Amino acid sequence: MIEVTHLTKVYNRHTAVSDLCFRLEAGKIYGLLGPNGAGKSTTLNLITGCLAPTSGTVTIDGLDIYKDAKRAKAKIGYLPEIPPLYPNMTVGEYLRFTGQVRRLSRSALADRVNAAMAQTQIQDAERCLIRTLSKGYRQRIGIAQTLIGNPEVIILDEPTVGLDPKQISEIRELISRLGGQHTVVLSSHILSEVQAVCDHVLILDHGKLRASGTPESLEQQFSGKPKLTLSVRADQDTVKRILRDVPGIDTLTYTPEAHGIATVTLETDRARNEQVFLAFSQAQCPILQMQETKVSLENIFLELTDQPEQEGAKHVGDL
Repeated sequence: MIEVTHLTKVYNRHTAVSDLCFRLEAGKIYGLLGPNGAGKSTTLNLITGCLAPTSGTVTIDGLDIYKDAKRAKAKIGYLPEIPPLYPNMTVGEYLRFTGQVRRLSRSALADRVNAAMAQTQIQDAERCLIRTLSKGYRQRIGIAQTLIGNPEVIILDEPTVGLDPKQISEIRELISRLGGQHTVVLSSHILSEVQAVCDHVLILDHGKLRASGTPESLEQQFSGKPKLTLSVRADQDTVKRILRDVPGIDTLTYTPEAHGIATVTLETDRARNEQVFLAFSQAQCPILQMQETKVSLENIFLELTDQPEQEGAKHVGDL
């Protein structure tokens, strides 16, 4: 659906986007994740044709966004970080205006305006001046204007920035509903937002693609061996003796606590968990608590974006 090939954007001596390559399929929600200044907004402006690249290509359903701009852009609805609203218009006037800009016929215009308002649940504000509405409502209006032309692709740049928790939850629910009907691409630096709504994640930093895949596949790819944490009533020598005959334990950390209880952290294959449990049981040393921990998307994000430079991307599964 969207194919980005060797996309690069250089401003003077600053490379904002460097040799990006990825492919996005129809009907899924993609999250472009990265810290501030990672190149997310530049990437979205290049994909939508608002910026010309230094090099590289973008195609939307096989149409080059630069060489066949009119047909390619007709397939895109775009909401920049600051919604392009006219505060002295009513909601209905503004949406009809955006439909006219898209050259919708008079018969189609009313239907598309009503459909966009219904999808974003703003029908009750049709006659309200935009400047009188809350930021959450204005964000919904911004998303509604992306839907007027019923585009195949919806692109949202930081769609929840500046909203309160209730408004963020409402916008996330709206984005989730749009997935399946449209291909949705949203940028964010908020991990919880991406995890809540996105099928696939692309992690960007210093203008480069660091990793791509589903949240689950990224966690699996970067997890290494999981850690097993035990709470036991035993001294360090006893713990070492019990675990001596359990193979595959790479690291062991013993942390004494109060009342003779200690926290033991192991790094081992998941298949060894049962053997660890049985070893303590056979030694008549009860395990008070046993929990496996694995790397989170937050750990992965911090690891990949905490380094000045890093070549290439970790690709996990097909986009």
